[in-house]
Formats: sequence, C-alpha cells, structure tokens
Amino acid sequence: MAEAKGKVAVLSGDGIGPEVMEATLRVAEAVETSHGFKLEWKKGLVGGAAIDAKGKALPDETVELCKSSTAVLFGSVGGPKWESLPPNEQPERAALLPLRKIFGLFANLRPAVLYPELTGCSPLRPERVAGGFDVLIVRELTGGLYFGQPKETVKKGSGERAVDTMAYETHEIERVTEVAFRAAEERKKRVTLVDKANVLESSLLWRKTVKALAAKYPGISLDFIYVDNAAMQLVRDPGRFDVLLCENLFGDILSDEAAAVAGSLGMLPSASLGQGRFGLYEPSGGSAPDIAGKGIANPIAQILSLALMLDMSFGQRAAAESIRAAVAGAIREGWRTADIASPGEKSQGTREMAGEIARRIASGSGKR
Repeated sequence: MAEAKGKVAVLSGDGIGPEVMEATLRVAEAVETSHGFKLEWKKGLVGGAAIDAKGKALPDETVELCKSSTAVLFGSVGGPKWESLPPNEQPERAALLPLRKIFGLFANLRPAVLYPELTGCSPLRPERVAGGFDVLIVRELTGGLYFGQPKETVKKGSGERAVDTMAYETHEIERVTEVAFRAAEERKKRVTLVDKANVLESSLLWRKTVKALAAKYPGISLDFIYVDNAAMQLVRDPGRFDVLLCENLFGDILSDEAAAVAGSLGMLPSASLGQGRFGLYEPSGGSAPDIAGKGIANPIAQILSLALMLDMSFGQRAAAESIRAAVAGAIREGWRTADIASPGEKSQGTREMAGEIARRIASGSGKR
C-alpha cells in the first residue's frame, strides 16, 4: 500500500455527527484498501462537544489540527443543549464561520442529486423529476450581505435603522467563477449565473465579470437568470440546470431549495474550497438531535462528502467514483434509510447502509 499522502482532520461534532462519521470512516477504510493508498486520519473536537470539553466551539488545538491537514472532514454541530448561549458563542456561528474565514474558503459546492429510484422522495410531481436530476450549486461564501460593511443597527428617531451591505469586488467574483467553469467542464458544460441585475449594482458587476471570464472557456455555454425566476424554475424543471453560480445570499437560499426538491438532506454532500488543495467537506444537513443515537441517520451525505474530498483535495478520482458508484448501486438495489424509504418499505440503519456501501467498494462492484 502507498505511503500516506496527506492528513485529514476529522471533526465529527454533535447530534448525528459522530455516528455518521464513524460509518463514513468504515467506507474510507474500504476505499483505501481497494485503491491502494493510505491517508492519516486525526480526530478533533468542534461544536457543542468542544464547548463541553474545552469551553469554546472551535478550540485552538482544533484550529492547529486543521492547519496541519490537507482537508477537513466535518460532521455537524449544534443542538438544543447550547441554544441558550449568546449567539456568537453557539456552535453553528462560533465554529463554521471562523473556519471559513481562517482558511479563506470562498467557494461552496453543493451537488443536488435526485437518483431515478428516489423520485418518490421529491415533493414535486413525478413528471417534473422523471429520471432524476443532477444540479451543482456553486455559492460564493465569504462576501456579499453576510460580510459587507457597514453592518449595524442604530437609533433613528423613535425607532431604529438596520443596515447590511452587499459588496463585491472583481477578484472575489473571478475566483469563484473559475471554480464554477472548471466544474462545468467535468459536467454538461453549462453555467447559469443567478443574479438580480435589473435592480442591484453588485449583480451588474457579477454579469460584467462573469461574461469577461467566460471568454477563457469557449466550450462552456453561459446564460443568466434572475434569482426569483431561478427559485421558480427549480421547482418547475430542476433538470434544466447544470451549474448554478450564485453570490452568497442567493446561493444560501437556492441550495436549500434544491436540497428540498431532491427529497432528503441526508443524501447531499458539500465542499467549501479555498486556494489550492485545502477544503472542508460536510453534509448539507444539520445535527438532527431528534434522531441522534438511534442508529437510523442516513450516512450517505457524509459518505459522498468523503468522495468529494478524495477527488478535490487528494486527486483520488477513481476512489471517489467508486464511492459514488457504490452509493448509486445500493440505492438502485433497494437499500434505504428511513428518510428515503417509501411507506411500508423496509429500511436499514446507519451502520448497515455504510456497511453495504463499503462491501460494494471492497468487492469491486463500486465501479461505474
């Protein structure tokens, strides 16, 4: 077996995070063995678990672990236990946002995939999602309304005035646009910019910048759609899209809509990328404290996040594809966790689903 090619910071977090992470590491072991490489996996504390043990959601030792790693495999954070803390100390805000800032994670990739066998899980009418769909949302992650200045609430007469600033610079748009176009080259070669250029100055800059950069990618078709229309089209015909390129707020909203249309957050991975190979990979869903510890959580989003990590941070394309194929094969042959099972249909638990995926990889059936 090949020597270790990098280190992974494993941050399981809270709720269902530890159990789906444990299941995912079983799949990681199978794919390492079958594809002849070995990574170094180091566990760290984050979120509510870190608050309980270390007094804050992102301890210094966890930050150092991430800095010494090639990638972070992240679980989920938060839960009712920590909701009484001040907002800036709660796990969601005090862990993920600082990690994005520290590592300059400016691009979020969220694939929204509905497998043909799971069209019954989608809330849309069957004819709208016949055959399933595969949409990739690329969201700018460190600019826009969430980070623009000024951001304040001030006294105004007898009331108050709140200000959030949507601000973007050319270089911020260029770097995430490059990510979207490179992703499209590996897919159906279509990019759709989501904006509100009829009313927003920042959207006019997005259009200008994306159009100019598109000249570098003559094989990619580019079109534009207003965000309100994009929201409508995602529920009318999600399969019409390939890569949706969005600024921060629009991407936040549309990626959650796409997840709902795809039927279950338990199926959807995500990647947050900066410059170079480093990335943070996590499920799109939350910590689901209501089912934590019951062994019924769907591990597929975490497992597919592992596939994204192997592909994007470690260049293990064949290993990543074997994971995706094993997931698709298990779904095709009727393996279901509770969230994707039809009424009356038998479902498997977290460990059983991960075990079946690992078995397929080990046997070589995790191939397209």
